[in-house]
Parts: sequence; structure tokens; C-alpha cells
Amino acid sequence: MDKKNILTYEGLKKLEDELENLKVVRRKEVSQKIKEAREQGDLSENAEYDAAKDEQRDIEARIEELEKILKNAEVVVEEEADLDKVSIGCSVKILDCEFEEELEYKIVGSTEANSLKGKISNESPVGKALLGKQVGDTVTVETPAGEFSYKVLSIHRAN
Repeated sequence: MDKKNILTYEGLKKLEDELENLKVVRRKEVSQKIKEAREQGDLSENAEYDAAKDEQRDIEARIEELEKILKNAEVVVEEEADLDKVSIGCSVKILDCEFEEELEYKIVGSTEANSLKGKISNESPVGKALLGKQVGDTVTVETPAGEFSYKVLSIHRAN
């Protein structure tokens, strides 16, 4: 059985939009490129044709990947997230005990994770350690970079 892909509504919408764009817009664009490259004649030494076919293969692979993710999607309703404890779909403000630095993360499923945008996966070491914790709790997380301690300062709905 395939693994469930936990998504927020925002993440689901983003993937659906990407899939729609690939099917409706990008497929047409790449088939036009292939058609134009074919019209140039000899395909054996036609770099434009080869590039367009590679692009087509990449698009089809991504469409297949997105369809599989969406087929197994489980959407977390953020408005229903229990704010008494850290859960998927909520934002959590934590204190890095070593550096006395406040950090804020949104806990999301692994499909949506993007640490540069402050979205960490429920499967990441930090995300996993924080799940189920309450304000005031301190967690110690073992990461490839060493051991870190974080104190939960607040739990709130993501913006």
C-alpha cells in the first residue's frame, strides 16, 4: 500500500495547479517544439529535437509523480488543528536553548516541506520531536549536525 501524503489545503492546491499547468500548457508547448524540430529534417543530429523529447519525458514523469501524490493525499484542515499541542498544519514558535534564538516553523507533510520557507516535515528529526508537545515542553533532537534542545514557546494557526 502506498504511503499517505499529508498535505495542507494550500499544498494540495499548489500541486493541483502545477498538474493542471503541466497537462494543459506545458504538454502543448513541448509537442509544438517537437513538431518544429521534426520539420528541420534529419533527427539523428537534431539537438532541438533531442532536447524537446527530454523535456517531454521530464514533464510526463512529473505528471505521473503528481498524480500519485494526489491519489494518496490526506488533507489536514488547519482550522481544525488542536492548538493545545503541536500537530501537522500548525505553526510553532520554539527557542533554540543553545543559541537563545527564537525560531518559527510550520509543521507540514514531507511533500510540502521547505526549510527556506519555514516549513518543516512531520518526518524530519525536529518535526517528529515536536509533534504532540505542548507550550513549555523542551525536546532534545539528535540531528546529523549534533544534539539540539528546543523549548516550545507558542502554538498557533499558520498564516
